[in-house]
Amino acid sequence: MNHFEHDVQSKNNDVKDSMLAFGIGLGTFSAIYIIAQIFDLLPK
Repeated sequence: MNHFEHDVQSKNNDVKDSMLAFGIGLGTFSAIYIIAQIFDLLPK
C-alpha cells in the first residue's frame, strides 16, 4: 500500500470538488460576460 494513503487530509469526493470549482468558474465568467453586455448596450 502507498504510504501517502495512511494519513489522508481530505476525504471529500474529488468529483464534487471539481463540479463546485467548475460551477464557480463558469458563474464568474458568465457574470463578467453579462456585465460587459449590459455596459455595451447602455450607451445606445
